[in-house]
Amino acid sequence: MPADTLPALPAPAPRKPRPVATESPLVKWSLIAVALLFLGFFLFLPLVAVFVEAFRNGLSAYLAALVEPDALAAIRLTLIVAAISVPLNVVFGLAAAWAVAKFDFKGKSLLITLIDLPFSVSPVIAGLVFVLLFGAQGYLHWLVAASGIKIVFAIPGIVLATIFVTLPFVARELIPLMQEQGTGDEEAAVSLGASGWSTFRRVTLPNVKWALLYGVLLCNARAMGEFGAVSVISGRIRGVTNTMPLHVEILYNEYAFSAAFAVATLLAALAFLTLGFKALLEARFAGDLAATGRAGH
Repeated sequence: MPADTLPALPAPAPRKPRPVATESPLVKWSLIAVALLFLGFFLFLPLVAVFVEAFRNGLSAYLAALVEPDALAAIRLTLIVAAISVPLNVVFGLAAAWAVAKFDFKGKSLLITLIDLPFSVSPVIAGLVFVLLFGAQGYLHWLVAASGIKIVFAIPGIVLATIFVTLPFVARELIPLMQEQGTGDEEAAVSLGASGWSTFRRVTLPNVKWALLYGVLLCNARAMGEFGAVSVISGRIRGVTNTMPLHVEILYNEYAFSAAFAVATLLAALAFLTLGFKALLEARFAGDLAATGRAGH
């Protein structure tokens, strides 16, 4: 039979795509149940217990515990420390992220390692380091004495310890994003005659605004909830150097359980607000990335 009279072969049937997950429904629902049980036991039940104990003696006792002078002093000090340490970490995080992501220089890997150092050092050790530096027998006590500024057992020491433990949060949110974005936008702005400050304000900052807000949010939550480093350097002076976590511990040790849990609900509320804003920022950030991707196409 001539070749041109051969019957055409049928087209092969399209292959069905393999499913991404091949586990049975039993395995899937078992994993979900384990995750929910774990979260319920280690997260949900403790939070419920905090609020139950806080309101055990009624709303009036709860409010009285929050307006007690020592509690107000602890809340005020916590807000002051966060208001000082978070903006300073924002400045450092922006500068460090810009240096790491936009420039090549010797020691870049060392700088990144130093930024991550507070993640691997115990907060208690951080507090002890500042006591060793600025305490009565510290290496820099002469500087403290000459300046007349009290650091240990005072607000400046609490701020220093809080800055140390919250140091990586802003920088670590910005560095990967800035590295992914590269330097093309900044180079284009400079080629059009923009100054360095104008380039940062009009190009760099808008590109990282959601990651920056996310880092600020995490930094603030950690600053308000820090216990270990602050407990060492503050001296735990009631009504003077006690932050909210320290005040909760003192009340609990004095068997004032309802008052302790009442103050603890403020920290729990901060955690809920952090999670809510975190979800909102992640959604906005993902939306901006998707819009950028569509514009690129």
